[in-house]
Amino acid sequence: MNLFDLSGKVALVTGASRGIGESIAKTLAGYGAHVIVSSRKLEGCEAVVAAIRDAGGSAEAIACHIGEMAQIDAMFAAIEQKHGRLDILVNNAATNPYFGHITDTDLSAFQKTVDVNIRGYFFSSVRGAKLMEKNGGGSIVNVASVNGVIPGDAQGIYSITKAAVMSMTKAFAKECAPSGIRVNALLPGATDTKFASALVQNEAVLKRLMPHVPMRRVAQPDEMAGAVLYLVSDAASYTTGTCINVDGGYLLG
Repeated sequence: MNLFDLSGKVALVTGASRGIGESIAKTLAGYGAHVIVSSRKLEGCEAVVAAIRDAGGSAEAIACHIGEMAQIDAMFAAIEQKHGRLDILVNNAATNPYFGHITDTDLSAFQKTVDVNIRGYFFSSVRGAKLMEKNGGGSIVNVASVNGVIPGDAQGIYSITKAAVMSMTKAFAKECAPSGIRVNALLPGATDTKFASALVQNEAVLKRLMPHVPMRRVAQPDEMAGAVLYLVSDAASYTTGTCINVDGGYLLG
């Protein structure tokens, strides 16, 4: 028995046009899932879909900005109409528009970060869980951050939203467990992505950060995908409400 076999599963990965989301989408497809690749721009999603299909996997693209409620509703309606089910949801799409002192955060940056990172995750999970419940259950993974545990320098509102995602994960896990839905979170450390380029490509920031990372390096996006594969697979059938750190030891202190 292959505990990681996802054959016959329908998976949705948001923010999957690049970085960690792209790696997760490709990994889930590699283990047999039909992956719905979603992000704001359809062109980027279609490029990932093409790569998955070239590798022998199954995928499709849906454009969705999870900061917009109407787009969330439209995406899940389309999934239900076409597939009638959803087995896996990976909430990965996020935003971090502001770097600076927390007291200088303006309303626009605050609202955008909250709308995407909290409201978007919340209502995507609501829609996903209701669809999963119709078919006996499923698995949700929220991509949070180590910043939800230790706030990042000059990343106040982003860190606050990621702490909220961790709490959200536990709340959904507790209430959705009777419906056969498991909900867990991934907490990446510093990862070499375009999203995190302001950090990982800044020598001054890295000089301050690396002494606190026992492995003394930043992660590559592919190093996040294995933990998600575990969490959505039968290998994690009794795992819910947990937050897995994939951070090179950063949170060890």
